[in-house]
Amino acid sequence: MKKKIKWILLFVFLMSLFILFYRFNIIPHKKYTNQDFYIEPYKSNIDKDQDGIDDQTDILKNAKQYIAKKPKYKSKYYKSGYPDDEYGVCTDVVGFALKEAGYDIMELVYQDILKNKETYSITTIDKKIDFRRVQNLNVYLKNNHLSLTTDLSMIQEWQGGDIVVFKNHIGILSDQRNKKGIPFLIHHASPTQIHYEEDCLELFSKEDIIGHYRIS
Repeated sequence: MKKKIKWILLFVFLMSLFILFYRFNIIPHKKYTNQDFYIEPYKSNIDKDQDGIDDQTDILKNAKQYIAKKPKYKSKYYKSGYPDDEYGVCTDVVGFALKEAGYDIMELVYQDILKNKETYSITTIDKKIDFRRVQNLNVYLKNNHLSLTTDLSMIQEWQGGDIVVFKNHIGILSDQRNKKGIPFLIHHASPTQIHYEEDCLELFSKEDIIGHYRIS
C-alpha cells in the first residue's frame, strides 16, 4: 500500500512539474499559423528601406534574426545608443527590428520628445538611452503609429510584426500562434530566458497590456 502511495505521489509531482514547465514555456508549445485560423497575414503598403520587403514583414523578419543571436540580458548604457555587444534588453528587440527596416528609432524617439515633451515623463533628455525605455516607446508609438485592440479574443487583429507594450515590458508579435489563435511573443525578458519566441501573452493580465501598435 505504501509503495502504491509513493508511486501516486511521484506521478502527481511529475505531472505538476510538467504543467509548470509547460505553462512557463520551458517545454515548447505547439505552433499554428494564420492559415489554421483562416486569417490573412497583414502586409504593409510601405517599404521604408526599399529592400523589396514590406515593413510589417521586414519588422517580423528582423526581430527573428535578432533573437536568433540569443542576446544575453543586461541593462547597460551605450555611447553609441544601440547595443554593440552580445547584451540587450526587451526594448532592443523592437529597436533593432525597426532599425533594420529603415526606422532609426533612437532618432525618431528623440525628435518626438523634442516636439511633445509634455507627453513624456522626462526631466533630462538623453538621446542615447530614452529610446530604450518601455514607457517612452509606448508614448512614441501612441503619438505616431496605429493603435490597435488589446483584447486577445480578437485574434484576427493580432498580426506578426505588431508591437505589444506591457507596463514594464515590450515585444513583437510572432507569425506563430497557439491553439486559441493567440500569437506567440518575440521578446527578451530576463537572464534566465530559454526561448525568445514564446506562447506567453495570456500570462499577462488584461491590465498589463497597455498598448498594441502597428507601424504605419
